[in-house]
Amino acid sequence: MTHSKLLPLAIAAATFAAALPAYAAAPDKVRVVVAFQPGAAASIRSAAAAAHGAVAHEIYGMDAMAIEVPPQALQGLQHNPNVLYVEQDEKRYPMALRKAGGTPGNSAQTVPYGISMVQADQLSDASAGNRKLCIVDSGIDANHEDIIGNNLTGEWDKGTGWWYTDEDQHGTHVAGTIAAVNNAIGVVGVNPNKQLKLHIVKVFGADGWAYSSTLATAVNKCGAAGANIISMSLGGGKPTKTEEKAFNALAAKNVLSIAAAGNDGNTAISYPAGYASVVSVGALDANMNWADFSQYNSKVELSAPGVAVMSTVPMGTGADSALTVGNRSYAAGDMEGSPKSTASSPLADFGLGDKVDASVSGKICLIQRGSIDFATKVSNCQASGGKGAIVYNNVAGGFGGTLGTTVTNIPSVSASQADGQTMQGQLGQLATITITPSNYAVWDGTSMATPHVSAVAALVWSLHTNCTAAQLRTSLDLSARDLGTPGRDDKFGYGLVQAKAAHDRITAKGCGK
Repeated sequence: MTHSKLLPLAIAAATFAAALPAYAAAPDKVRVVVAFQPGAAASIRSAAAAAHGAVAHEIYGMDAMAIEVPPQALQGLQHNPNVLYVEQDEKRYPMALRKAGGTPGNSAQTVPYGISMVQADQLSDASAGNRKLCIVDSGIDANHEDIIGNNLTGEWDKGTGWWYTDEDQHGTHVAGTIAAVNNAIGVVGVNPNKQLKLHIVKVFGADGWAYSSTLATAVNKCGAAGANIISMSLGGGKPTKTEEKAFNALAAKNVLSIAAAGNDGNTAISYPAGYASVVSVGALDANMNWADFSQYNSKVELSAPGVAVMSTVPMGTGADSALTVGNRSYAAGDMEGSPKSTASSPLADFGLGDKVDASVSGKICLIQRGSIDFATKVSNCQASGGKGAIVYNNVAGGFGGTLGTTVTNIPSVSASQADGQTMQGQLGQLATITITPSNYAVWDGTSMATPHVSAVAALVWSLHTNCTAAQLRTSLDLSARDLGTPGRDDKFGYGLVQAKAAHDRITAKGCGK
């Protein structure tokens, strides 16, 4: 069931329940959003209780709530005269492909390539204090060395906790691209001088997902807090009527909403990016090439840097990975979940790492990617007595991996296919893996592209406050650097967002022209 094709009231509850995904509520209940007539909230609560269900979330600023009820209760709800519609409460996820590798150190300041690519370094953010940007994500490490000093406010949520903590890392990475401080350490953001107002609404906890009902509450709270721009590096595969109504209402109140196009590398549309009232953002690499993971479709509107983007993560939660074999150093990708430690031992071939082999005891395992998951490969190396693991790619290029929930005691990293093949010629030589804590990380994703666009929008709008949100959106589209097929296309949208070009266009032609 989608937002545009609601089931008629007469359809049986069993049919509705069959359309619901397995993740909904408890095994004997389904989780749905019920929209109702103004003033009928008490009636809906009573109806849910009478049906042996419960209210899971009351959506802020809307006559709607998420409830969990037995499937057989849905037909009664649909027939309730106070109910306008019933729909699935969809899931929303961060849009990052983590740990691209090559994470930075914590000392000298680096300017990420995206800053100049979007022309942020060509405009002053001295006026950015007249804009408020709301980040809907996993919270933020408000005490991060490269975030502290910004104008920060936020919300408490009974499900995710305080906005100023970040158990998922994602929100802090997004915030760094928007506003990491120009302070001689780490990185800088698009608005680096602590002028832009940031409001943080936390929808993701450590489990890394949220319901669409929670997102609707979050964006409504952004609007209530006076946000001009809402940045959402998140999405999911199905639209909801409730979300769409929320974003349409925000657009009518002169709020610009921006969201990630998605990372599945196909033509599927993600939401909220797919709503007409939301700007959909695709990802590019440092050479302005389309990122092959970036979803491409008729909704993609703007593009921005989203490959190997360096930014902030909660203090000490990132990892600097280093790898040497013999007298040669290699680019080491991060294996998320690896312990931060050092191991030095002779290098040994461990094949695909698909079985325990005592011949690698006391050695560093060189493992080819493929067949089984990374956690199993590293665990087998450890069970074989290996001291560390290097997983090299089975296709061209490097990658970042994750061990998931598997806990290992030996350090592990990833490597490119070419480097792995070279290391095959160095078997027996001393290999050293070193993983140390970092306050920064390099990630891929349309999640990383989205804050570039959101921050550029804030920067440009701060210089042209007479423009409406809709006019600013049009100006950003018209001033984007055209890439790919001439004109708007499904991979690049109108092109790479350009701060200086947008400012110059508005100055010369006026808002939205």
